[in-house]
Amino acid sequence: MASFALPGLIQVFFGPLVIYVLYYIHWELTIGASRRAMIKEHGCKPMKHSPELNSFPDNIIGIKALMGNVKAAQEHRLMAHNRARFLRIGNNTHMKFIFTDLMQTNEPENIKTILALDFKSWGLGKRRKDAFVPLLGHGIFTTDGAAWHNSRELLRPNFVRSQVGDLTTFDIHIDQLIKAIPKDGSTVNLQDLFFMLTMDSATEFLFGESTNCLAPESNHDNTEFAKAFNRSQEAIAETFRTGKIGGWLRGSATKNDRKYCQDFVDKFVRKGLAYRKTLDLEKTDAKADDRYVFLYELVKKTTDPVQLRSELMNILLAGRDTTASLLSDTWFVLARRPDIWAKLREEVDALGGEKPTFQQIKDMKYLKWVLNESLRLYPVVPGNTRRAEVDTILPRGGGEDGKSPLFIPKGQYVQWSLYTMHRRKEFYGEDAEEFKPERWETLRPGWEYLPFNGGPRICIGQQFALTEASYTTIRLMQEFKSIESRDDRPWTESLTLTCAIDQGTIVSLTPMCA
Repeated sequence: MASFALPGLIQVFFGPLVIYVLYYIHWELTIGASRRAMIKEHGCKPMKHSPELNSFPDNIIGIKALMGNVKAAQEHRLMAHNRARFLRIGNNTHMKFIFTDLMQTNEPENIKTILALDFKSWGLGKRRKDAFVPLLGHGIFTTDGAAWHNSRELLRPNFVRSQVGDLTTFDIHIDQLIKAIPKDGSTVNLQDLFFMLTMDSATEFLFGESTNCLAPESNHDNTEFAKAFNRSQEAIAETFRTGKIGGWLRGSATKNDRKYCQDFVDKFVRKGLAYRKTLDLEKTDAKADDRYVFLYELVKKTTDPVQLRSELMNILLAGRDTTASLLSDTWFVLARRPDIWAKLREEVDALGGEKPTFQQIKDMKYLKWVLNESLRLYPVVPGNTRRAEVDTILPRGGGEDGKSPLFIPKGQYVQWSLYTMHRRKEFYGEDAEEFKPERWETLRPGWEYLPFNGGPRICIGQQFALTEASYTTIRLMQEFKSIESRDDRPWTESLTLTCAIDQGTIVSLTPMCA
């Protein structure tokens, strides 16, 4: 019987081997040949080998990188951890990360290529979509290609200057913020108040109804939505950093938070669709009242309730968190730097106590420098990732010195660190780690400064966020004559989808009338 079994065993093992060899030959003659030709044409060189990141066996599946990141994240130093690796190894690194090939770069020319020059060759990748879509749906921050283009064209008209510069409605929420700040010199966490402020203003702008989290007796559903939205973002960040493992660990709690958020937004979507029916019946383009409402403009272009909810959730994420984090970082610095406070005070006082107009805000140079410097040292979105959708080339990263072109195969993920790039001394000088607004008097950065992304996907709400942050800062300085830090701890990251301050902005403010 053994004599008959041997050919069968040979067939079992030999058959797959033959298939593999034939596939390998076919691959070398087609894809392999094409890649070799591309590498030769562009003068690409392989990336410098790093034993630290590519040692066997602990990095064979990326478990070492994963555990290092998890530990750093738990200690609120993930951005510093990544920066330290760049400083040790160089501006371009390659590693395995949970079975995924990951290149990291902080070269402006590479980022410019990905975001602008070779934009169509790069996408968000399955991992980002797996993390973001369950909460946000298919919107401007979670789609590529035609779907992304359609979302952008749908949303962009809502961020014209006439809407961004309308501060009347926002002023109501600033008044609530001022009322919420203690006037007796007691300690307050401004970061908590800033996140309530931007949630209130963003929901009013988007839905036509504010969550009013800053109000003394805010609605329970509204405050619960804000909490669920925060927890959902934490879940997205964990899933993005650790893959599906993070989602499995959180289980049903995350699903419940997502559903709560989506049901909350759906209530407003239904109101928006009812408004659209009114317009259709009356055949008019009139608004429900004199206020501008983002949703009411969207329903004029689409009546798909899922698309409406998705776009609203996407914009809420960006519009709320970016401004709140920028304000928190800026006031964290103002409380510790009386020299900067004094210079900014001179500019604010020049308004004579009057509320600033949109044009006056744009003309305030020192305030602009302060916000620019805050976004440089503490970028609200401190990093980003793209995946190559085709075989392509990056201009930097190859060779021992990292200055030669680098071949990037289809499916390769590339991640960059703004936190690291914004602190490079060759771009910002030996004092790059110092908060120095005056550097912006002459500094004219290019792709080495990207607080709002760049290229076709540059943030459409950039001016909206800067205007809100500027107006809030001016109004607070008009109400309070001095500020004192009540926390001697250094700035520490709290990283979800955006970056805030782990300990918050703990200060005391003295009113003008005191």
